[in-house]
Amino acid sequence: MLRNYLITTCFSLILLFAFLASPLTVSAQTQGQKTLMAIFAHPDDEMTVAPILSRYVREGIKVYLVVCTDGRYGTNDFSGLKGGDGLAALRRDEMKCAAEKIGVELIHLTYHDQLKASEGYDGHMPHARALITDLYHIVSEKQPDVLITWGPDGGTSHMDHRLVGASVTQVFVSQNWSKPSSLFFVGTPSNLVDDPNEKILRGVDPKYLNTKVTYTEEDLKKAAESVACHKSQMQPKDVESITERRRKNGLVVYLREFTGPGNSRTSVF
Repeated sequence: MLRNYLITTCFSLILLFAFLASPLTVSAQTQGQKTLMAIFAHPDDEMTVAPILSRYVREGIKVYLVVCTDGRYGTNDFSGLKGGDGLAALRRDEMKCAAEKIGVELIHLTYHDQLKASEGYDGHMPHARALITDLYHIVSEKQPDVLITWGPDGGTSHMDHRLVGASVTQVFVSQNWSKPSSLFFVGTPSNLVDDPNEKILRGVDPKYLNTKVTYTEEDLKKAAESVACHKSQMQPKDVESITERRRKNGLVVYLREFTGPGNSRTSVF
């Protein structure tokens, strides 16, 4: 009798542990949690929205950050670093540091900066098409509620920024998703851009920026710590300048929601 009791007890414990470790239980624990996915081109592009990523992490949102390229061409005068595999490896470590500072889950792809545009059509097109496919699979797997990326301006008119934003947009419009249900473009209000030519290149009229996400000083601090991880790209004075500009502009990130047509039409007029 004792032997049968012990066997039954052990079997019950095995079933209990198996249930607790099962995907069903994990799913139940995370059921109902909102998710956000920010998708940008280079390591350090995330600084554009880092404060609000910090905010949403702080509020219990699951936040994914997808960085598409390896940053191999991110050279500058102050660092003295040469472009190539060595810089790409360094920037991958910097990106990991930055993601940890704001608490997001990083997905860092390995596409070359400029997506091999220097190799012409035959070099660039397979790279660009593969990026769209990879992003599609990432979005399909993670099923975020919200996507955030670059708008047509690309923030700085950078070719990689604009191409990544266009690629994310193509993924979003390629089917009728239940999740994600919203796509937002980061934008800079034209009234905050002083240079007339820059207004044309990257300014967005405030009437289009229909989403204004505020954040706290705590989020601003975390964003500054995150930006500081990109030592190959940022000097301490740059981090301070970015932080002060954000404070001066009112601790807000401006977004433009992508919206589809509400009704079918038979004329453009």
